[in-house]
Amino acid sequence: MPIEPRHLASQIKDKAREVGFDLVGIAPAEPSRHRQFLRDWLDSGKHGDMHYLERRFDERTDVTQFLPGAKSVVCVAANYKTPEPEVEPQPGTTGIVARYARARDYHDWFKPRLYQIADWLREVMPGCSTKCGVDTVPVLERELAARAGIGYVGKNTCVIDPEIGSWLLLGEVVTTLELPYDQPMLDRCGTCTRCIDACPTAALTPYAIDATRCISYLTIERQTPSTDDSLALPTGNWLFGCDICQDVCPHNRKGVISLHPDVRPMMGQGFGLDDVLNWDEPAYHAATRKLPLRRVKLQQWKDRAREIKTQVKTQAKLIQP
Repeated sequence: MPIEPRHLASQIKDKAREVGFDLVGIAPAEPSRHRQFLRDWLDSGKHGDMHYLERRFDERTDVTQFLPGAKSVVCVAANYKTPEPEVEPQPGTTGIVARYARARDYHDWFKPRLYQIADWLREVMPGCSTKCGVDTVPVLERELAARAGIGYVGKNTCVIDPEIGSWLLLGEVVTTLELPYDQPMLDRCGTCTRCIDACPTAALTPYAIDATRCISYLTIERQTPSTDDSLALPTGNWLFGCDICQDVCPHNRKGVISLHPDVRPMMGQGFGLDDVLNWDEPAYHAATRKLPLRRVKLQQWKDRAREIKTQVKTQAKLIQP
C-alpha cells in the first residue's frame, strides 16, 4: 500500500533524528532565488581564491541540475556547540582554531548518516532517486536549509535556529520524490548588527560577506602569497578559521550544548605559535590527525603563525609611548 506523502515526510524526519541529526526540514527543489546575487558576487571577485565556486554554476544555482528530476530536498543540521575554555589565549602566544575544526572531521561522520537516510528512502520508495551533499558538492545549502525551515540566514550569513543558534553543520538529501514542504522561518535579526560591528576586518555587510576580508578565508582558503594589505587586516589570534560573528550573536549565547560524541573537541582552543613554527611533516600530521585541519598545508600554517606574531609586534610598537 502506498505511503501518503505527509506520512512519508514524517517518517523521513523521524529517520533523520534517529541517525543523529538535530534539525530536519523539507524544501522544494527549485532554482535559487539568489542566482543573480551569486553571479554578481563572483564577478566582483569577492570569492578570492575560491575558484571552485565559479565552476558548475548552473548546478549550484539549480538543484535539479545537480539531480535531474529532483522534486524535494531533505535538509538536516547537526549542532556542534561545545563549552569554551574560560581562559583566553595570550596574544602572540597561541593561535586559535575555529570551534568546528577542533573535533573529528565532520565529513567522516556526517556523510554516512546522510547515506543512511538516502538508503532507507530508496528501500521504502523503490524507484526514487537520491543524491546527498554536504559542503563538498555544488549546492547552495544555506539557502536550501532556510527554505526548509531549518533556520533563517542571518546578517552574518549563517543559518540561525532561534533555539540552537548558528553552530550548525548542514547537509541535504535531494530526491525525486515530491514531498510536502516546510515553511521558512521569519528573519529574527531585526535591528541587531552585533556581528557586523564585531568583525575586525569589516568583511560583513547585512546578509553578505566579502570573503577576501574574512578571517576564515584568509587563514584557510587564501592561496596567493600574503601582501602588506592583507597583513594590515586585524586578524587577531585566529590561526585556522574564525568564530567572532557567531560568538557575539545573541542566539548563540543561549544556544544548546551539543550531546553528539562526534563534535567533542579532540584538542584545545588552538596551538602554540612557536610549536607550529617548529613543526616538521610528522609533527604536522600528528597534530592534525582526524581533524579537518589538513586543508591547510604545513607551510601555510607556518606562514599564518608568523603573521600573527608580526601583527602582535606591530601593535606593540604602535602603543608604545
